[in-house]
Amino acid sequence: MPRFYGEKFLLELDKNTSEDVGIRLARLCVKANLPATYISRAFEVTPTTIHNWFRGSQGVSKKNAKALEVFIDLVTEDLGSGRLPASNFKDAKAYIREMIGDMF
Repeated sequence: MPRFYGEKFLLELDKNTSEDVGIRLARLCVKANLPATYISRAFEVTPTTIHNWFRGSQGVSKKNAKALEVFIDLVTEDLGSGRLPASNFKDAKAYIREMIGDMF
């Protein structure tokens, strides 16, 4: 079951000044209301891996880093155009499904 981000995580993220791709992804997912569970499916990794990336506690492979950069660019564009943030889980799921296909 997806869930949005907890207060403790948001406070930690706010304090983190790293520009690591995982941290940038975390900031963007929070801003776009995209749950980590959906992101994990999009990148075919576990939710734990996504949470580790979000905290900078696990490095991102070169292959995944390239894909994350593309994803970050697309989500940033969609935030700028008003397509995001997702207003609920259903919209977030539909957004990810549209981007990567039916992996749900």
